[in-house]
Amino acid sequence: MDMACACMHHWSNIRPPTMASVGLQPETSNSRVLVLGGTGRVGGSTAIALSKLSPDLHIIIAGRNREKGASMVTTLGKNAEFAEVDINDVKSLESALTDVDLVVHAAGPFQQTKNCPVLKAAIRTKTAYLDVCDDTSYALRAKSFMNAALAAKVPAITTGGNYPGVSNLMAAELVRVAKSENKGEPERLRFYYYTAGTGGAGLTILASTFLLLGEEVIAYNKGEKIKLRPFSGMVNVDFGKGIGKKDVYLLNLPEVTSAHEVLGVPTVSARFGTAPFVWNWTMDAMTRFLPSEVLRDRSKVQEMVRLFDPAVRAMDGYVGQRVSIRVDLECSGGRQTVGVFTHKRLSISVGNSAAAFALAILEGSTQPGVWFPEEPEGVAVEARELLFQRAAQGTINFVMHKYKLTHIYA
Repeated sequence: MDMACACMHHWSNIRPPTMASVGLQPETSNSRVLVLGGTGRVGGSTAIALSKLSPDLHIIIAGRNREKGASMVTTLGKNAEFAEVDINDVKSLESALTDVDLVVHAAGPFQQTKNCPVLKAAIRTKTAYLDVCDDTSYALRAKSFMNAALAAKVPAITTGGNYPGVSNLMAAELVRVAKSENKGEPERLRFYYYTAGTGGAGLTILASTFLLLGEEVIAYNKGEKIKLRPFSGMVNVDFGKGIGKKDVYLLNLPEVTSAHEVLGVPTVSARFGTAPFVWNWTMDAMTRFLPSEVLRDRSKVQEMVRLFDPAVRAMDGYVGQRVSIRVDLECSGGRQTVGVFTHKRLSISVGNSAAAFALAILEGSTQPGVWFPEEPEGVAVEARELLFQRAAQGTINFVMHKYKLTHIYA
């Protein structure tokens, strides 16, 4: 068996190891990590995952609500503390970053923000950086700080969450193995995502989705950049075990641009769907009948989120929190491979994923500069397997490099 085939077999079915076997190495286990937005759903989930993966890690929960901060510190235990931080206040940010090894920026939504204050502060204080951004404009703005990060020797990863994040690495691995087997050139990459309701990840996720509905979708077709209407182009996709077939719709997500540019795949798109189906209908109607200016206005979107809040919470309790990522790669000659990552709770999965990226940075897998997850300078190729294992804690289905779609149930 050649190396390419061995690699494919190795990645086909990934069984997450125990927490003890994926924690930080001893030399970095006592690092200090500041989690911005740590009192929120995503940041709190990230802090809990970090604490479980590496109990000796010192975690600083940063936010503006002391009561929520104290509650999270109690949950995390003796190696945690709270810091009151305003990310829009330069002095507050830089003070919080003093003597910190890594800052995790989970204080979204990232849509419609005009600058990158946390990344700027991290570069000035020479602090490693990770964000869970899911917005194309913000991610590209973060990349514009490449030279500053290189000069300061600061390692930084943008879009390092669940999707984008783990999904980017899944695409990178599909492309890498396809090229290593020399059975055709990667031609088409499709990201498909499904989340039941908000996945238990809170109102920030809902606000992010509404804001994305106000953005034209960027996709690539045979190397040409094209723009499409948001939440159009519905297709029915089989996510396999635990999810089944779901309708998904076009959204403007940063991994489309980064995968096209970094991985060199000429045709790339991303689609998302939710449950119950009435939410898909609602979002489609919003894109058709609400002016895009309204959907791009953060204050108006926050008002809509508050209006939808009671119904969303009630429906979340009914539909559950399951989340699934499916990445399809087609190569010349007809070769097709698939990766699927499914978890029963998005609120946990996104924390595991962000924590996996955070630990990779602390272990030195990230070079100075600002990187997307699929760039080898962001997460070294040899570090991807461990990152997947950490991110996959609690998954109900995680398979890679499957040749036939029917095998995603295996």
